[in-house]
Amino acid sequence: MKLIFKRKSKLKEIFFEKIFALCSYLSILTTVLIIYILATESFQFFKQIPITDFLFGTHWEPLLEPKSFGVLPLLFGTLLIVIGSALISIPLGLIIAIYLSQYASSKARRIIKPILEILAGIPTVVYGYFALTFITPIIRIIFPDAEIFNALSGSIVVGIMILPMVASLCDDALQAVPKSLKQGGYALGTTSFEVIKGILIPSAFSGIISSFVLAVSRAFGETMAVTLAAGATPRFTINPLESIQTMTAYIVQVSLGDTPQGGIEYQTIFAVAGLLFIVTLMMNLFSNYIMHKYREVYD
Repeated sequence: MKLIFKRKSKLKEIFFEKIFALCSYLSILTTVLIIYILATESFQFFKQIPITDFLFGTHWEPLLEPKSFGVLPLLFGTLLIVIGSALISIPLGLIIAIYLSQYASSKARRIIKPILEILAGIPTVVYGYFALTFITPIIRIIFPDAEIFNALSGSIVVGIMILPMVASLCDDALQAVPKSLKQGGYALGTTSFEVIKGILIPSAFSGIISSFVLAVSRAFGETMAVTLAAGATPRFTINPLESIQTMTAYIVQVSLGDTPQGGIEYQTIFAVAGLLFIVTLMMNLFSNYIMHKYREVYD
């Protein structure tokens, strides 16, 4: 009986090992296929449009005559959303994480943590309608010259969206710091603020920075909320009160089916998506670099 049981356990272990390996290989294959499709379609696009015109052009009108293929308006529109949302989510998220890890009682954590998880689970299209019907009217009261669709509204709503990610990841990083370090700081007579500033944040620096970069990467890839709140007007501007268009919003616009497949207009999807992929990849590589360079290992 023991021999039969051991054989069954061994077969079960081999079975799950193969399943896990298959899932790993499928993820690698999916990534390779995505890169292949982006590369091949983008290559067809750049055979017709010089890459310098694409990267440094200031007009983006691929669907109208005369056609222009300068991606800077889309890139600047995306950067407006990313920078604005980061200015909102990063400080607030870090403050919330510090409160949860150092000051909040168990009861407060049980209340705040589920609320943050609910915010993270709300569909993005709901955030978009929230921005359009609630945030934008307030902005237009404060700034009468603001357009109905504007980058500021999109930045605020995306900042609210990625706030739970920043707070949760920063909280995990701060919780990972050994209590002995904090107790040592208090034993030297330092205040709570000095312990947080001089011990906790430097000790959890790699995790905190990684959470920032991951949240910003999420903001780069946000689509529906930005489309509803910020509009679909590609402008080479840094004015947050104007309507703009992000790279993801343009991909959605062209993917609706009105553009014939195989044409230069259709291929712009892959060129823009490829640029977005490269930017996001570079940010993730930077996050990994920071995490490994400043990582603290505790026994």
